[in-house]
Amino acid sequence: MAMSPEPATAARRTDLTQADPKVIVALDFADPTQAMALVDRLDPAACALKVGKEMFVVAGPDPVLRMIERGFRVFLDLKFHDIPNTVARACAAATRLGVWMLNVHAAGGRAMLVAARDSVTRTAAERSAPRPLLIAVTVLTSLGASDVAEIGFSETPESIALRLARLAADCGLDGVVCSAVEAPALRRTLGAGFKLVTPGIRPAGSAADDQSRIVTPEAAIASGVDYVVIGRPITQAADPVDALARINNSLGIAA
Repeated sequence: MAMSPEPATAARRTDLTQADPKVIVALDFADPTQAMALVDRLDPAACALKVGKEMFVVAGPDPVLRMIERGFRVFLDLKFHDIPNTVARACAAATRLGVWMLNVHAAGGRAMLVAARDSVTRTAAERSAPRPLLIAVTVLTSLGASDVAEIGFSETPESIALRLARLAADCGLDGVVCSAVEAPALRRTLGAGFKLVTPGIRPAGSAADDQSRIVTPEAAIASGVDYVVIGRPITQAADPVDALARINNSLGIAA
């Protein structure tokens, strides 16, 4: 049954008073029932949640609203990249859902980034709701040096990420998605208030899967990252709750 966005907005306000988890669990499921079964076992104080393209295409906004209603901070990872007006409208729709964070591609350019920023700010103000964090994707963590060279870039992934992160900051975005490899340079250049969100995180001993530029959660936080995005090492663990607790413990966060 479809849910209205109003309860989600109220839950979002409540959630802002809670702790700020460092771990974002990537719910990369095609089956929303399977995803919600895991969500029901997790604690909103222990993690935020990431909903990406696959589940959103399958199920639409309903699982996002249900997660927010349960008190979770939700990162809507749809990586908008289109003409400025289209991206602005998409960002407005995401803001109305009550998500905590959403993202766009920095490669969309200045006009698109500014349109996204203005849309998020305006829509939140119209609803008297907290403004979600708006972050930009720099270089996908699945891409290595040979990959970026193949698509026509002469720079390294690290230099491309730094250039795009500077653009995002100049356009008033809150942060970027980046690899922990780039995090120290981004932190030095863009300051403490600029959010760094890092996928491609694998606890020691985990498989790399389809990621090229990976680090452990501890190394990522030590490098200046604000939030680590972790999927399969938690969601496919024999005991996902225990796997999350062990990662939080490794970061000095009490269970």
